[in-house]
Amino acid sequence: MYKHIMDWKTFIGALMLLIFVSVPLIVFPEQGKEIVLSINDVVTQKLGILFLTVGLFLLLFLLFIGVSRYGDIKLGDKGETPEFKTGSWAAMLFTSGIGTGILYWGVIEWAYYYQSPPFGIEAGTEEAVRWASTYGFFHWGPIAWAMFAIPALPIGYMFFVRKTNVFKISEACRPVLGKHTDGFVGRMVDILFMFGLLGGGGTGLALSAPIISAGLNHLIGVPDNIVSKSIILVICTLIFGLSAYSGLQKGIKVLSDINLWLAFALLLFILIVGPTTFMTESTITSLGRMMDNFFSMSTWAEPFNNLSLFERTGFPEGWTVFYWAWWIVYAPFVGLFIARISKGRTIRQLVFGTVLFGSLGTILFFGILGNYSMYLELSGQYPVVDILNEQGAPAAIIGTLSELPIATFAIIIFVLLATIFLSTTYDSGSYVIASVVQKRVEGEPLRWNRLFWALALSVLPMIFMYLGGLKTLQTISIIGGFPLLIILPLLVWSFLKMVNGDQQQEDTINEEKAS
Repeated sequence: MYKHIMDWKTFIGALMLLIFVSVPLIVFPEQGKEIVLSINDVVTQKLGILFLTVGLFLLLFLLFIGVSRYGDIKLGDKGETPEFKTGSWAAMLFTSGIGTGILYWGVIEWAYYYQSPPFGIEAGTEEAVRWASTYGFFHWGPIAWAMFAIPALPIGYMFFVRKTNVFKISEACRPVLGKHTDGFVGRMVDILFMFGLLGGGGTGLALSAPIISAGLNHLIGVPDNIVSKSIILVICTLIFGLSAYSGLQKGIKVLSDINLWLAFALLLFILIVGPTTFMTESTITSLGRMMDNFFSMSTWAEPFNNLSLFERTGFPEGWTVFYWAWWIVYAPFVGLFIARISKGRTIRQLVFGTVLFGSLGTILFFGILGNYSMYLELSGQYPVVDILNEQGAPAAIIGTLSELPIATFAIIIFVLLATIFLSTTYDSGSYVIASVVQKRVEGEPLRWNRLFWALALSVLPMIFMYLGGLKTLQTISIIGGFPLLIILPLLVWSFLKMVNGDQQQEDTINEEKAS
C-alpha cells in the first residue's frame, strides 16, 4: 500500500541527512560547535548581502503580485468559498509562522539592541532606546511574512488551480526544472528544504524549552536544568505529535484557535494593567521610525566598516542576516502550510492577508510585551538588562512578567502559550514534511508519516540545547537557510511561468472562440 504513496527515496534521504548532521554533533560537541561557528563567519561576512537583497526583492515582488491582475486568481474553482473562516485562517497562518520565538524575543529583543545598537550609535543612550524599540517590528515584519507567502503562490496554484495532488517544493519548481523535477535535482530540492526546516526548527524549539522551564521553576519550583528542559521537549513533542496525527480540522485548527484567544487575553491584560500610554505611544512612534527608514534598514551591510578606519558593529550579520536566514528556513514549510489552508481564497487575499495579519500580530506582541519590559528597565522598576546579562534571557523574561499584578496568572498563561505556540508551529511542520515525502497527497498525509516527522523534529533541538549558546543557535539557522536562497527565487520564477503560460493558453482559446 505505502509503496505507491510514499516517496521512499526522499524520505530516506531526509532521514539520512538528519542522522549525518546529528551524530557528529553528539559524538564531538565541542568540535562540532567550532565548525558551525566557522561556517557562519564565511556565510555572513561574504554572503550576508545576498540575504538582505533577496529579502527586499521578495517583498517587492509579492506586493506587485498582490496589486496585479494575478491577484484575481482564485485558489480553487470559481464560486468556491474559503475552506476556513477568516479568523481561523489568520490564527493558523500566524501561529504556524511564528512559534514560541515571539514570546522569547518579543519580551527581550530590545535589550540586545539597547546594549549593542545599530549604525554605530552609543549603547545605552536615548537614540539607542529609540532604535531598540524599532528593530523588532522590522525584523518580524513585512519582509518576514513576504518570505512565508512566496512559496504559497506556486504551491497553492498547482494544488488548487491545476489540481495537482503532489505537495512538494520540487513540484512547485517544475515549470523551471522540467524533467529534472522527477530526478536527482528535484529530490535534492526537497531534501535541502527539509534540512533547512530541521535546522531552523531546531533553533526555535531549543529557544522555547528554556522559557517553559523557567516559568515552571517560578510557578511550582521545577528545577531549571537541562534534564527538565529535555523532559519539556519530549512532552511538547507528544502534544504536537498528537495534533499532527489528528489532522488539520481536529488538531491544528483547534490548537491555533485556542492559542489566538489566549494570546489576546494575555496581551490585553498587560496593556490594561501596564503602562498603557507608554506602550501605545512607543509602538506608534517606532512604527513611524521603521516606515521612515525601511529601505536603509533593509540594505544596511556595513561596507565601510570592513576598513581599519571604522569599527565594525557586526549588527547586520548578527541580527538582520540571522533573521532573514531564519525566515528563509521556515519559508517553504510555512508557505506549504499557508497554501494548504488557503483553498477558496484569491491570491490577493493570500498575499495581503499573510503580510497584514502576520505583521499586525508581531506588532501587538513586540509593542506590548517588549515595551512593557523596556518600561520596567527605563523607569528603574526592574533591572531587565542586568538580569539578562547575569542570569540569561529566560530568567529576565519570567522576571519581567513577575512584576505584573496577579503575576502568577500571567505566567501560567505565558507558559501555556509557549507550549501551544510550540505545538502549532511544529505540528504544521511535521504535516508539511509528511506531505513532501509522499508521491501524492489525497486529503491529508498518512497518519504514521505525520507522527514520525513530529518526533524527528525534536532530535536536533535536543542536541542544540546541549551545545548551548545563542550564537550557536543563530549560526545553525543561517547555515540551514543558505541553500534555500536558491530555492525561493526558483519558486518566484516557476509561479510566473505557470500563470503566464496558463493565461496565454486561455487567451488563445478565447481568440479561437471569437473567430
